Amino acid sequence: MKNLKGTDFQKMVWNEIKKIPKGKTITYKELAIKIGKPKAYRAVANACAKNPLLEIIPCHRVIRGDGKMGGYMGKKGIERKKRLLESEGVKLNLNSKQKNRNEL
Repeated sequence: MKNLKGTDFQKMVWNEIKKIPKGKTITYKELAIKIGKPKAYRAVANACAKNPLLEIIPCHRVIRGDGKMGGYMGKKGIERKKRLLESEGVKLNLNSKQKNRNEL
């Protein structure tokens, strides 16, 4: 990802996102903690929104802390994120934080 255009922070977030296994999810806050910036969860969400390589950097695996999916910048937005997660075996129960999460 040397030629990838973005800030150092964005690149750090994107590199960590690439480590999320297929079929697993993580919250924006958990991702912020993993990169050593525990209070930067909103900045993490913004970095996800700037992801230029949706097929390579699976930002659809990052969800909100309340268990809801959050946004998605790809075509058809949140519906595509939902389909991607379901296709990976993530069981979505948007009424329950605990049942929506597949911990790493």
